[in-house]
Amino acid sequence: MIQESVFGIIKDFSMIKKKRNAIEWLEFEILQDIPGITHAIFLKHGGVSEGPYFSLNAGTTSGDDPWLVGRNREKIREILGVPLIMGKMSHGTNISFIPLENLDLLENCDGVITKQKNMGLMITHADCQAAFFVDPCRRVIANIHCGWRGNVQNIYAKAIDYLQKKMGCHPEDLLVGISPSLGPDAAQFINFEAEFPKEFWDFQIKPMYFNLWEISRMQLIDAGILPHHIEIAGICTYSHPEDFFSYRREKLSGRHASVIAIKT
Repeated sequence: MIQESVFGIIKDFSMIKKKRNAIEWLEFEILQDIPGITHAIFLKHGGVSEGPYFSLNAGTTSGDDPWLVGRNREKIREILGVPLIMGKMSHGTNISFIPLENLDLLENCDGVITKQKNMGLMITHADCQAAFFVDPCRRVIANIHCGWRGNVQNIYAKAIDYLQKKMGCHPEDLLVGISPSLGPDAAQFINFEAEFPKEFWDFQIKPMYFNLWEISRMQLIDAGILPHHIEIAGICTYSHPEDFFSYRREKLSGRHASVIAIKT
């Protein structure tokens, strides 16, 4: 049985929380009425990992037992009913299109795009943003990984450019949902003058603390996304240890899985 409730609110959107057995996930309101699209941002509950990875850790790079991670991913696959595919994220701007002619392209990849059905595009993250892009007109989806380095390199603009040139998408048709991630009250950057371009400095909410959510919103709008086509979860992973992994909070931690697919 699936249970639903409102989890968090930002502006005019409410994220939807769902649960099956012990596994919980969030969905975007903005994507609810698109036929054939399934998506989920999984919380940390309902898996088999232990210790700092407790319990639904989907990441293989932080030291968890690969067999346990595999069992967690199988639970995720069963919830969504699609096979999972992801890249090896490097905080760069490489984006791959599925189906791939060369699987090596996934070895250095922070974004995946497809119009293929029954293929779950998965990003793993803890504090970074996973952004779902959906073109309901051309039936194209993307899943983009963006930490602060991704903002500095503007991976969102590059993803939108790719969607335009390679997939024929128009920015004004795209819907975007950004996952729970590092919030303004936890996003301290003591070396911001060296790390951030000056246009980011206006997004300080107090000395050395930055609103990465609004930086992402700015970059999406500048690249042509309509403001009312953007839903930002507005939930800080650092500040909610009961539900979210956080690298910045714990260093040794699990990773969430965020997945989107075209099912029909």
